[in-house]
Amino acid sequence: MTKLPSLLIPLVLSAILAGCHSQPLTDYRPLDKAGMWSGSMEELKKLNPSESEIAQIVALKNAGVNDELCLGLVNAAHAHHHPFTSAAAAKSLNGANFTDAQILAVAKSDQLDAISADAVMYRLIGLSDPTVQILLQRRLRGLPTLSGAEIGRLKNTQLSEQEILARIDNGMTDAQADAEASAREKNRNHSGTGFVRVRGRRR
Repeated sequence: MTKLPSLLIPLVLSAILAGCHSQPLTDYRPLDKAGMWSGSMEELKKLNPSESEIAQIVALKNAGVNDELCLGLVNAAHAHHHPFTSAAAAKSLNGANFTDAQILAVAKSDQLDAISADAVMYRLIGLSDPTVQILLQRRLRGLPTLSGAEIGRLKNTQLSEQEILARIDNGMTDAQADAEASAREKNRNHSGTGFVRVRGRRR
């Protein structure tokens, strides 16, 4: 048996150890099945996504999210030095008819999970697009904003969107909104219930 020169032994051992600890290649086939274009997959490979991120992107593709937004979401997460884990939040915004630009803006602020629930609520309670955009921008800028649930309660007491926005601009908190909504609901429930005595003519 031929002996290796002593100088080569460390190199051979290093190569063997490196082979033992090498990671398996990322499987991109699920993305192909989900309908991602080959060009988009090549761009995605440059971002070196993990297997868990591939699963997140597959979930987005199955929900009808386009390749460009998928790439943008992964890129935004990596820019904040963490893997992309917010497919559910992005899907909910997409399903609530937020634009790709709006969803990407939330992702770039690293607030997908924090903002998505209230943003979807804005749609569900029927706020207009301009009002939704104002509220979304406030959240992205870190400005105090009422929760979607409290905005919905105030709206149901017949306050207009402009009146609600004025209260938000004045710094109304959720607790204050709850108190006003409760008072307005109470007044509404008691309106028209006062007893009116009808006097008839005496004979």
